[in-house]
Amino acid sequence: MTTTTIAGHQVEVNDEGFLTSPQEWSEDLAPELARLIGLELTEEHWKLIRFLREDYASQGETATLRRVSTQTGTPVKSLFALFPGKPAKKMAYVSGLPKPKGCV
Repeated sequence: MTTTTIAGHQVEVNDEGFLTSPQEWSEDLAPELARLIGLELTEEHWKLIRFLREDYASQGETATLRRVSTQTGTPVKSLFALFPGKPAKKMAYVSGLPKPKGCV
């Protein structure tokens, strides 16, 4: 594990840059995490980030793309538009959560 500073906060990250402790995440970290992967957060992004955080707290694991789509009513196509390329991985990263199971 590596300690790094993001948005003025010292956090532990793994070799891919994901926070190793979701408790270290805060809403002021999210815009900087998003910027690091080329995103600018909109209210639609925040809706998904907040869902992921709440779902993780209750389920104990990061929601899959399918679960995010089903539970939030957001079409998978929209998830790809909001988080281009690898939406599940990018949503988890910005939300300060581990990659979903099965995510490469």
